[in-house]
Amino acid sequence: MLKKIIAHKRQEVEQRKAFYPVALLEQSIFFETPVVSLSRYLRRSDRLGIVAEFKRRSPSKGVINAYADVEQVTIGYMQAGASALSVLTDAHFFGGSNEDLATARKFNYCPILRKDFILSEYQIAEAKSIGADVVLLIAAALQPEETRRLAAFARSLGLEVLLELHRGSELDHLNEHINVVGINNRNLADFSVDTRTSLSLLPHLPKEMVKISESGLQDPATVAELKMAGFDGFLIGEGFMKHARPELACRQFIKGVESHLGKPAEAR
Repeated sequence: MLKKIIAHKRQEVEQRKAFYPVALLEQSIFFETPVVSLSRYLRRSDRLGIVAEFKRRSPSKGVINAYADVEQVTIGYMQAGASALSVLTDAHFFGGSNEDLATARKFNYCPILRKDFILSEYQIAEAKSIGADVVLLIAAALQPEETRRLAAFARSLGLEVLLELHRGSELDHLNEHINVVGINNRNLADFSVDTRTSLSLLPHLPKEMVKISESGLQDPATVAELKMAGFDGFLIGEGFMKHARPELACRQFIKGVESHLGKPAEAR
């Protein structure tokens, strides 16, 4: 599936370049707007580090929430106590769009991750043009030298970089341009999820690096365990989006994590 997505993405990017050249992207007001730091927000003491994701569907689950409203959900996420937003912008496989992120940016002052399959500098410039603060680089989709090149380019535009790892053999993708490292608990071969992946890779990550766990975080007790183990953030999409009111699910989840940590809700 990853190979299929990447092949389609390469074609899509070439088409977008023809219609929206970089010179046009650079005219966006966001090229002159300072980004909001994800790495700093994830370490704020008044938040738990929840990165709440807006996602309509996925290749593994199909339609999750086709009719969710970006404005309502993203504002609600932040009011619920989320630390940051993640917005899917892939249309073909995830039902997202650049407009979704631009809308989220319009209504929220917080770090926003562009969740997509980044393969070129063009997509990073595009992310900057729609108001993203952070871009995702997936180690499984890139060679280490590509990761370094793309991360350096993102940083040159002022963007932060989230590097996603799935296994120990991808640790060589880490470099000085990475702001946050994410451990994805989903096995890309069969889509199974095991949160122990995060715990097994944690000792191999640089201690000073901001760390997040991704995928399969359905239980507040699991997030509390990962928080106490040393993770700063937790990316949750399907767990919220499968509900009719994702923002309310986010609020209840955060209260559940706080309860397991022995932290009263009013302390936020």
